Amino acid sequence: MVREICRDEAFLAQKAEPATADDLCVARDLLDTLISHKDGCVGMAANMIGVNKRIIAFDNGGEYMLMFNPVIVKQSGQYEAEEGCLSLTGTRKTKRFKTIKVQWQNEKFQTRLKTFTSWAAEIIQHELDHCEGVLI
Repeated sequence: MVREICRDEAFLAQKAEPATADDLCVARDLLDTLISHKDGCVGMAANMIGVNKRIIAFDNGGEYMLMFNPVIVKQSGQYEAEEGCLSLTGTRKTKRFKTIKVQWQNEKFQTRLKTFTSWAAEIIQHELDHCEGVLI
């Protein structure tokens, strides 16, 4: 189900709660909402649809990916980026890393570990800021 985009900065500034198997329907809604905004959006976090859970969805080189409880375990190659967001107006400058190693759980709540680079790495970092309550 496509949900409305949350623009409440007080809500978005909250740190997300860990996701559980009970949140699979939230993840599906998050993916549906991201796909409905594919012309102007490449990633979303659950708080962007009004759910304070640590779930992200993003376009990983043409294939949509869901992550439950993602954390960056390694990062390198810091640079400055300028990003926009569906939940916030305008663009903002921020620091990102060219390469990140992420640990997360898939839809079966199996732990996964993978290194992401370039655009995918930037998208993941932006969505993880949402999970941490960071408004860039």
